[in-house]
Amino acid sequence: MPIPNTAEDGTLELLDRRRSTPARQLGAPAPDHPTLLRILRSAVRVPDHGKRVPFRFLRIEGGARHVLGEAVATIGLRLRPGAAPAAVDKDRQRFAHAPLVLAVIAVLDPEDTIPETERLMTAGCVCFAVLQAAQALGYGGSWLTGWPAFDPDVMALLGLGPDERIAGFIHLGTPRIDVPERERPDPAALLRDWTPA
Repeated sequence: MPIPNTAEDGTLELLDRRRSTPARQLGAPAPDHPTLLRILRSAVRVPDHGKRVPFRFLRIEGGARHVLGEAVATIGLRLRPGAAPAAVDKDRQRFAHAPLVLAVIAVLDPEDTIPETERLMTAGCVCFAVLQAAQALGYGGSWLTGWPAFDPDVMALLGLGPDERIAGFIHLGTPRIDVPERERPDPAALLRDWTPA
């Protein structure tokens, strides 16, 4: 029997209020250790074909954010030697704004019988669930990638194995602004019925 779920219980309202807070607008405090574990307890309840748990987490906070930013700027300059100073500074500051950055790592074992795409989608669901749980507890968040998420030198710096990928960098903190609503797609315009030929 389905579990009743009404708008009055706040669940749908929470989903409807979800929005990203720009990383530059996330300040202290960040979720402390017990609160982060509470967020992750909700976030790991994602669809997971075969119960493989194809994800793990890296917490990047404090001075580690700046060390990572310096390393990313150096790697970026090696990739694009003629990069403008503003672009290099953007890379240097990439992890400096929000007080906590959570890297969600997708674990993609090529020997597994579960398709890699399904495992990557599970890790993506975790990213979204982290944002939802953080917002439910009064924090803001932003799911970012950018070139560092796909760069092998950055992945090696973060200790990823050969069969791991970065699903997202989730920037978390306390919103400094009320993020305005933006236009959302109309689900009715996206829905079609399939009919057999």
